Amino acid sequence: MQELILIRHAQASFGADNYDLLSDLGHTQSEWLGELLAGYGLKPDRLATGTLRRHKETLDGIRKAFGDLPETEEYAGFNEYDFSGLLNAHHGGEAPEHLHKDQKAHFQALRQTLAAWQRDEIDNPPEMFSEFASRVEDARRKTCRPGAKRVLAVTSGGPIAEILGAALRMPLDSRVEFNMQVKNTSITRFIFNERVFYLHSFNETPHLDRLDRVAQRTYS
Repeated sequence: MQELILIRHAQASFGADNYDLLSDLGHTQSEWLGELLAGYGLKPDRLATGTLRRHKETLDGIRKAFGDLPETEEYAGFNEYDFSGLLNAHHGGEAPEHLHKDQKAHFQALRQTLAAWQRDEIDNPPEMFSEFASRVEDARRKTCRPGAKRVLAVTSGGPIAEILGAALRMPLDSRVEFNMQVKNTSITRFIFNERVFYLHSFNETPHLDRLDRVAQRTYS
């Protein structure tokens, strides 16, 4: 059996001009995660990310705790959906500014937007939900090809929830709720071979479970 370890990127820069950059805390979260994985002996023999900068910066932090690791494979299928574009489309072309800047308002609106997107109720979205699901599955299949015992992929909350939902055959509305729960630098693990693919654990953050780090758990 092979193992797939999905990592959600570390804290990015919500509300900034460029969200796709890790915050100072995000860089620290990545390094803590690398130390944990190395300490547990969970050295991957295949690495993958999406093409986003926050994915690559998270993997850079993880790499610091290891010696030599394989070259990184990049798959755009692991990229997040365009949440800003979806919010704008759901509001007729331009969402109120506070939905892009205020975290509480953003996530409340995003939950409703994702549910509508999955039901094909949004006109002219950046991509159809079916296209998103298809590209995520394509990236998962390519990453989980034979030849590696332990695969580690850094991605985003949306793809993690979609892979989880497909594996467990969840209804679409349940996938939205799991999407909202995925923490930065969380670990979600699957066991698979050429015939089966099933969940082993979801959304774990043991590197942030210490009392002096609990406040460093984040969701954006």
